[in-house]
Formats: sequence, structure tokens, C-alpha cells
Amino acid sequence: MSHWPDTRLADRLGIVHPILLAPMAGAAGPELAIAVARAGGLGALPCAMLDADTIRRQVAAYRAAVNAPLNLNFFCHAPPLPDAVREAQWRERLAPYYAELALEPDATSPVPQRTPFDAALCALVESLRPEVVSFHFGLPAADLLNRVKASGAFVIASATTVAEAVWLAARGCDAIIAQGAEAGGHRGMFLTDEAGTQVGLFSLLPQVADAVSVPVIAAGGIADARGIVASIALGAAAVQIGTAYLLSDEARISPAHRAALHSPHAAETALTNVFTGRPARSIVNRLMRELGPLSDAAPAFPTASNALAPLRARASALGSDDFIALWAGQSALLARALPAEALTRQLAAQALGRLQA
Repeated sequence: MSHWPDTRLADRLGIVHPILLAPMAGAAGPELAIAVARAGGLGALPCAMLDADTIRRQVAAYRAAVNAPLNLNFFCHAPPLPDAVREAQWRERLAPYYAELALEPDATSPVPQRTPFDAALCALVESLRPEVVSFHFGLPAADLLNRVKASGAFVIASATTVAEAVWLAARGCDAIIAQGAEAGGHRGMFLTDEAGTQVGLFSLLPQVADAVSVPVIAAGGIADARGIVASIALGAAAVQIGTAYLLSDEARISPAHRAALHSPHAAETALTNVFTGRPARSIVNRLMRELGPLSDAAPAFPTASNALAPLRARASALGSDDFIALWAGQSALLARALPAEALTRQLAAQALGRLQA
């Protein structure tokens, strides 16, 4: 039997351990979510890069495999206005790489969609009835949020500042993810675009816990039991973990990404916008070193990825990570190559051992 000091969130969600799988778009699918849920954590499916039929299939696979709550995650960014001039300038900036890889200057490749939450996705949530719905980059319009809550879903969203946390709580979030600057992948920032002012989790977390009355979930740089215990001591009711799961068999990452996580270079991460147009933490690679890592030339999210797609495809075929987003948090070197279910059980057992010592 578990004896966590704060069981508000675990009891409300019906999970054994207050460990939430980070919904890592492109890296996490039903296999990873199922494994975490089987160990008593909360499974999550990232939906921003999936069409409706794929979301339905993944939810069905999860429901068939495990009797446990599920978190469906969506983006809430505003689609950018077309900017042909800026996109042309971006492609021109990338032209030397096209030439190096023998690509035509106007080459194109398929680009994963990044769809913001809309009425169609809201209707999908109403039909699928996930126990949890989480949002990144703010919240959807009030009418859509009200429909999500009316479906019975527990709503959580990411905050990177105290002001964002207060904003989310005032608009009805049931819990708030305090996303420290250490976190891998995209920053959830939405009231500011100043990546340089982002603070670490252990500064952000207690301030958010003091500022809101709803449970707070710690995220960013948590990859072992020590991070879980420290987060709880600073006011978290639960933790959300992402990078620590990327070396599990269930993670859907490229061989180049997996190799980078296994290498000493995993210690070298930075916030960058060159892959998508929005700040996100990645292991530093050639493109980041030569263009930025934060570049004023990158078009708005998510259009920066359009011109990069041919480079990414060619580099992947060559086994190179020069033009691939290697999303990872600052504690990547703490990640262990364990099956996700075993890792979750180990994290919980070791954290409980420290809490009860």
C-alpha cells in the first residue's frame, strides 16, 4: 500500500502513484501510456499531431489494454497568419544545408500537423470521455473549455510563470502543471514570449503552490526518486515525467534521438526555436549551434518546421541528427533504459522509501 503525503490528486484521478506521464508529441503513443498506467501512474496520449481517427484508435487500444484513467493532451496555440516573405527568408537561410545534402531549393516533405484545440476536437473529447484533458500553450476558448468540463474531464494545463498559473486557476483549471525551465520539449508559455526569463522548477514550484488553491503538478528535470521527493517537499501533489521515459522500449523516438540520449551530449541542452518556431528544449546539435539556438529568422510556430522537413528526412536517412529535434530535459543523463512499467514502479518505490525513511 502506498503512503504518499499528498493524495488529493491521486485519489481524484484514481491512480496509485502521483506520477503522470508527460504527453510527448511524436515520442509517446499508447504503448508508453499503457505501461505507465499498469504501474499505477497516469497514462497520457499527445493528440496535437494526430488526426481524429488516430486518436480514436489509440484511445481504443488503451481502453482494451488497461482499466485506468487516461489523459488526452492538446495544444492551444493561435494559428499564425501566412507570412510568405518570412518563410522565404527562412528557406534562404537554410539554403546552404539544402545544397550540402543535394536537395532542390524548393524541395518539400510531409510535415506533422500541429492542430490547436477546436470545436471538432472538443466533440471528439465529448465522445471519448477521457478522465483527464490537459492543455499546452494556455486554454481553449471559454465555450470549448466549458464543454470539456461538462463532459466530466478533469482539466489541467501548463504554467511557466506564477502569472500563468493564476490565470489558469481563475479560468477553471482543476490542477496546474508548474513547468520549470529544465523541462524537455516545448515550453508551455502563453502570457509571455520571453524565453530568457524562464525560471527553474524549484523556484517556480513553491511560488505557484502558494499562489493557487488547486493541486500543483511539478514538471521539469525530474528523472529519479530524488526529484520526486524534492518536488513534494516544495508543494507538489504530483509529478509529470517525460525525458526519463524516452529510453524505454515503448518510446517512439528515432535511432538518432536514442543515440543522442545515450551519449554524453545529452548533458548539453538549450531552449531553441529553430525546429518549430517556438522555444523548446533540445539536446544541442549542429543546426542549433549554427543558427541560434534562438533565431529571429525562424517563422512563427509551427511553420518553421515546413522548410526543415526535407533536411530532417534526408538527415534521418543518413543516420545524422544534424537537423532533428532531440527533445530532452536537463536531467537527461539520469534516464535509464528500462521498460516503462518497471521504471514507473521503481520511481514510486524509491520515492516512497525516501519519504518514509
